[in-house]
Amino acid sequence: MTETPPTPPTPPSTPDTPETPAATAPPAPVTETPTETATATAVAGPETAPAALEAPASTEVHVRPLADPQEPKNGWWWGTGRRKAAVARVRIQPGKGDFKIAINRKKTKTVEEYFSEVRDRGDCYAPLDVTNTRGKLDVIVNVDGGGFMGQAGAILLGLSRALKGYDPTLEQALRDHGYLTRDPRQVERKKYGQRGARRRLQFSKR
Repeated sequence: MTETPPTPPTPPSTPDTPETPAATAPPAPVTETPTETATATAVAGPETAPAALEAPASTEVHVRPLADPQEPKNGWWWGTGRRKAAVARVRIQPGKGDFKIAINRKKTKTVEEYFSEVRDRGDCYAPLDVTNTRGKLDVIVNVDGGGFMGQAGAILLGLSRALKGYDPTLEQALRDHGYLTRDPRQVERKKYGQRGARRRLQFSKR
């Protein structure tokens, strides 16, 4: 029995072509979180803020809807005005343009006969002049309480409210001039221990 000699190990084969390195994956894109974006915007200031974050300016104009015209009571449109301690009940209707002020609900006077101050006369005619209805409507006013200035202010508010009920399209012109706003100012009451609302008694050291 003959033994076979061991075969010598074969040397490792060297390839003719060099080995290529393993392909590397491209870096992943860096994404900023909303918190990082907001922080960067706050640090950089409003000048560098993106246009998407800026709120668009509102260009809408609020228009007051027209109210329904009021139904006349016995052919008259009524309006009540108050100023200080005066109360004026005004009624209007289409006519020749007469403007009368009832005294004790019996005798009537015109505005020129009742008011001596130009300021008070102007307050009575102001709503009619603004709405271009002077000379087209008859106005009758019952006014009580207060002084002449307070009564003129009450007539102005009552006439404006009557005009708004007569023709709602006149409301915007009256509101622009402030004739539909109640003036809440009052005379401050006198305080006890004083000579007036703010006037103190004279101080005497001795």
